[in-house]
Amino acid sequence: MKVVSIVGARPQFIKASPVSKVLRQTEHQEFMIHTGQHYDYEMSRVFFDEMELPEPDVNLEVGSGSHGKQTGVMLMQIENVLLAERPGGVLVYGDTNSTLAGALAAVKLHIPVAHVEAGLRSFNRKMPEEHNRVLTDHMSDLLFCPTKTAVKNLEHEGITKGVHLVGDVMYDSILHNIKLAERNSDVLERMKLKPKCYALATVHRAENTNHPDRLRNIIEALALINEETRIILPVHPRTKQYLRNSELKIKNLKLKTIDPVPYLDMLLLEKNAHVILTDSGGVQKEAYWFNVPCVTLREQTEWVELVEHGVNTLAGSNRKTIYQAYRTMTGKKIDSDPELYGNGKANEKIVAILTKLTSRM
Repeated sequence: MKVVSIVGARPQFIKASPVSKVLRQTEHQEFMIHTGQHYDYEMSRVFFDEMELPEPDVNLEVGSGSHGKQTGVMLMQIENVLLAERPGGVLVYGDTNSTLAGALAAVKLHIPVAHVEAGLRSFNRKMPEEHNRVLTDHMSDLLFCPTKTAVKNLEHEGITKGVHLVGDVMYDSILHNIKLAERNSDVLERMKLKPKCYALATVHRAENTNHPDRLRNIIEALALINEETRIILPVHPRTKQYLRNSELKIKNLKLKTIDPVPYLDMLLLEKNAHVILTDSGGVQKEAYWFNVPCVTLREQTEWVELVEHGVNTLAGSNRKTIYQAYRTMTGKKIDSDPELYGNGKANEKIVAILTKLTSRM
């Protein structure tokens, strides 16, 4: 069966890599569409260079824009590719505009949709990602869930058909790529960092970057923490733009920022940090897998298991709360639970299910 895989943003490259690797070892034919939602080197091209991810068969080069414009352009261009390729199924990942556009284009052409990372809910409808998740799940024929909680979320919404608990493909990716990172990255030496002697922070969610007061509070909290321990802050392109347009002067806070780093460098920075502060869903999990305490710069998270397990704490955007959360999590011992996200073979389970269903067609 020809399968069209649709990716477009950093998290999707990470998730697609292990699935694509196994998919291409079978009788299936994979055709990969890169929407171009993330388009600069460190957020896009580097993943194909570092992660052994197959070159996309087509790059739509959609680029940035408002949610409506970006999703609309993707929808139109993906539809054209699907009409030309006529696949037996479409594989979408996560919760980005690329995910929603790919699912919409496929379902309107009566092409079965498989959603990897289905069933996640933050229950915050102000997040664009939440709408993307819900809509994609309700259009999908196959729903590959990373957690038991995700399966229950779908059941509460009346979705039980085609639901499969497979584990988290990001865990598959981490197990492979941390070995590459430890072999190929010298980021600690370049930045003169000692393991467990710095904190790592990332800020990119629209709920933070689009609101000056929230962004100011987060940056000022990081600056306060920076007085006690060195903060490493790779600045996402969206964050850089909003900082540039705001009155907040990073230099005045004595907080050093760096450009986004390649993925393998980022893995080593995560593994060797003593605390991670982030609003990223993926980085929350990566912190957990590296046994690093995490402070999430949001009021809700779709990865509720991490909070329940005590390895992650929600701090929102309040400066005092963020600082207190950092102090609480510093030195906290993290024990990974193998039941949370599977055994690192979610990719094999996904492809096996696809193959089994194809054989019945």
